[in-house]
Amino acid sequence: MVNSSWRGDHIRQNQHVHIGMAVAVEEGLLMPVIRFANTLQLSQLAATTKDLGGKAKNKQLQPKDWEGNTFTVSNLGMFGVDSFTSIINNRNNESCILAVGGIKETVAVKDGNFYATNIMKVTLTCDHRVVDGATGAAFLVTLRELLEEPYKLLV
Repeated sequence: MVNSSWRGDHIRQNQHVHIGMAVAVEEGLLMPVIRFANTLQLSQLAATTKDLGGKAKNKQLQPKDWEGNTFTVSNLGMFGVDSFTSIINNRNNESCILAVGGIKETVAVKDGNFYATNIMKVTLTCDHRVVDGATGAAFLVTLRELLEEPYKLLV
């Protein structure tokens, strides 16, 4: 459901995942799109992300490179931002955007024992005409599980 869009009088559940990735450049913000992200292997996803990010920074994106996203990810963690809230761009007909903060080492407690761990804060902004809080929460639970146990992405 988080890969859906509001179409004025109905909800369209998109069959393919086209992820817009926010890239900051001197002139502002660009949004290259990783097409069919749900069909890519992790190595292909990483290579596509790197390629599109480089094209954005070097002003080599073409219109086809920034149109048609169905979900967006904005990462300010690389700038030292712990958490933030992104705003949905209605021009893209998307219903959700994921804001990704930086990874910070911290101390946690489990079974009375202290240990070092890494924490990353994410915020999901949803268009509630399409994605309600329970659906958004379920998405975040799945995302957390996959980030904490990435081997599940390989199965």
